[in-house]
Amino acid sequence: MLLPPGEPPPPGFHYVCTRCGACCQWEGYVRLSEEEVDAIAEFLGMTVEQFVARYTTVTADRRSLTLIERGDGACIMLTGENRCRINPVKPYQCQAFPNIWNFPGWQEECQAKLAPDDEGE
Repeated sequence: MLLPPGEPPPPGFHYVCTRCGACCQWEGYVRLSEEEVDAIAEFLGMTVEQFVARYTTVTADRRSLTLIERGDGACIMLTGENRCRINPVKPYQCQAFPNIWNFPGWQEECQAKLAPDDEGE
């Protein structure tokens, strides 16, 4: 069952991530909260200062930090095997896609599957 682009799943359903890595290859901000910065730094075995200096930049609107992108637009945390290096502590923005937020055209790249809420969690 495919939904119109940009719409959330219908009540009683959710998308199950297939770990295709497509969402990690789109250009755009991955905004980080202070709590996420702390958790990611700890997960990587770094100080917050080391993590911020190496893996983040300030957004153009200067409202938050964002993970930096590689030259091809992919997230710096995407490994060569198309896996998230920080998956256990990945930012809420990443966790929420495409169930809480998405955008027109996301289904053309993302391989997430629609499932009843009692399956695939």
